[in-house]
Amino acid sequence: MAEEEQHHHHFFHHKKDQEDGPVDYCKEEKKHKNLELLGELGAVAAGAYALHEKHQAKKDPENAHKHKIAEEVAATFAVGSGGFAFHEHHEKKEAKEHI
Repeated sequence: MAEEEQHHHHFFHHKKDQEDGPVDYCKEEKKHKNLELLGELGAVAAGAYALHEKHQAKKDPENAHKHKIAEEVAATFAVGSGGFAFHEHHEKKEAKEHI
């Protein structure tokens, strides 16, 4: 068994083609644009869910505490998604400057 080679399996594999080649800023801009839109979509969806949970808390006073917690979690997720979209917007602008 000492003679056998041990292989470590990882989830992330590096692509050898991309390490040495030039950076394609058009592709970078498109990637960041798509991620920005995804962040905006996440913020809108989480905000809508937070409003839904707020409504449910008023509608169902018996389980209001559960709904308020879910509302806070959704609101936190909305803020995080908004921050991610903001970050990607600046990455997109940076890639656009290199074009």
